[in-house]
Amino acid sequence: MENTYHALSFEHINGVMTVTLLGPGKGNAMGSEFWEELPKAMDELNRMPDVRCIVFRGSGDHFSYGLNIQQMMPRLGSMTTGTVVAHQRADLMALIRQMQSGFQKMHESPKPVIAAVHGWCIGGGVNMIAAADIRMCSRDAKFSLREAKLAITPDIGGLQFLPNIIGQGFTREMAFTGADYDAAFAERTGLVNHVYDTPEQLFDAAATLAQQIADNPATAVQGAKRVLNYSLNKSIEDGLQYVAVWNSSQLQSDDFSEAMQATIEKRKAEFNKKSNRGY
Repeated sequence: MENTYHALSFEHINGVMTVTLLGPGKGNAMGSEFWEELPKAMDELNRMPDVRCIVFRGSGDHFSYGLNIQQMMPRLGSMTTGTVVAHQRADLMALIRQMQSGFQKMHESPKPVIAAVHGWCIGGGVNMIAAADIRMCSRDAKFSLREAKLAITPDIGGLQFLPNIIGQGFTREMAFTGADYDAAFAERTGLVNHVYDTPEQLFDAAATLAQQIADNPATAVQGAKRVLNYSLNKSIEDGLQYVAVWNSSQLQSDDFSEAMQATIEKRKAEFNKKSNRGY
């Protein structure tokens, strides 16, 4: 990685980059370093052709307690105390937009993003995993959109991403109550794809799934993500037209020719990983 990071660590193995939340606050709480580093990290990862899938996980016993209130409130509070004038409101909006940018870059990244959740996933943690493509958790995981209990509205992506994952009803329930929800709820509502008995089993499964994705041609996988993202809130016709344009280029790729030849010869395809840059 080009930049120096304190709130995130990185491990790159065979096309899979595992990004671990480090805190430094208790429970990997998201402080100023996290909000500054995540957008930079996503920009770097998006530029790395040998990274074909990204896994986010937490260190220690939890994914994330969410916003580091103790660290961030002095910064946020300084913009809201007393009589709020126009420039203070503009500064606060700019800070919120900057905080949103990391999760937005996860969602818009051409590379598939997996969130592996164990322990608590609160507030900003839920907003973060909602920006991922695939979510999985261990049996001890607990999820909460706590913002209502802090007299604020979730403002870093959860209310935009969650309805497309778990529907309007469950999103509204989580946002309105600020209650805690277990892994069974997450599995039942589709918030997570899979639940595993222990964090160790979760991390192994996340690594296996990520490797399965990374072993496929990046052009095909990233094309699928782009088409899925484009099709959100658009008509079926719009989506079909977009994927037709997209696939017309993929059908001319070397990887497609290799896949067809391997199918005819009944062997495993050997895709060119070095030139597998995607789009």
